[in-house]
Amino acid sequence: MRLALFNFRQTVDYRLEILSGLTVAMAHLPPDADVIIMVLVTGITAVLHNLALAVLIGVIVAALVFAWDNAIRIRARKHIDDQGWKVYELYGPLFFGSTNVFADKFDVQGDPEHVVLDFAESRVSDMSAIEAVNKVTARYAAAGKTVHLRHLSTDCRRLLDRAEAIIEVNHYEDPTYKVVTDQTR
Repeated sequence: MRLALFNFRQTVDYRLEILSGLTVAMAHLPPDADVIIMVLVTGITAVLHNLALAVLIGVIVAALVFAWDNAIRIRARKHIDDQGWKVYELYGPLFFGSTNVFADKFDVQGDPEHVVLDFAESRVSDMSAIEAVNKVTARYAAAGKTVHLRHLSTDCRRLLDRAEAIIEVNHYEDPTYKVVTDQTR
């Protein structure tokens, strides 16, 4: 009995093997933005001979890319609740980069008299976001409608309280949740 580990007489399509190897290699490539940042940092280091400056510029560019990517992540699920109020369930970060996308989410003329902005899965991150919420509430107020803010985190409420001069906060209280425990043990 002869045991053969390799069959050298088998025909191999090397083009297919190379293509499959390239496909696997491409699956492990970093995102394009990371490659561009690496090339940028390398180029700055080579030209200026200053690694610290190159890294600083790389960090700034990476932060801008991150902000750009997160700007489009603000989303809103819409539904009408039992009271006939339209609820916008917001999710994603609301910050300076996402304010324009946020403002486009609302249908002021088509919405009922009461509108709820539910921030359970979102957070107000900076003053630009507060201004965006202010503009949306002002648009509804001009149309004679009321906006209620719901599920604001403690830090979001603190930001809005500090900005009380530029925005009127009309949020109804979130329910107090209690935990039931088994005290028989």
